[in-house]
Amino acid sequence: MVNVPKTRRTYCKKCKKHQPHKVTQYKKGKDSLYAQGKRRYDRKQSGYGGQTKPIFRKKAKTTKKIVLRLECVEPNCRSKRMLAIKRCKHFELGGDKKRKVGVIVVPLCFCHVCGSVPQCFIGAAE
Repeated sequence: MVNVPKTRRTYCKKCKKHQPHKVTQYKKGKDSLYAQGKRRYDRKQSGYGGQTKPIFRKKAKTTKKIVLRLECVEPNCRSKRMLAIKRCKHFELGGDKKRKVGVIVVPLCFCHVCGSVPQCFIGAAE
């Protein structure tokens, strides 16, 4: 589980210094109907003859690489940049930080004679 804060103080190329940035997750935009490849594909598909191009069915990866979109919060800057992080199955933006619930104290030394915890350790713990 990757938990990323919603704001991050990092370098802005336009301001030429470290500034707070608003962090969002990058999402792919809608495919254009008028891109050259789409026009060519639609033309080839039209008419009789069935599927003309191969349909890829051997997907290997189970996760996608997470891309963060950083936007400078300076009012007259607002420059944006992308930052790719590693693959992960669960991604969270601005979630609660994990706290350690119970800390278990394990004694590192035992008495040579009886095998119990020495009195010096018990006194230090309290």
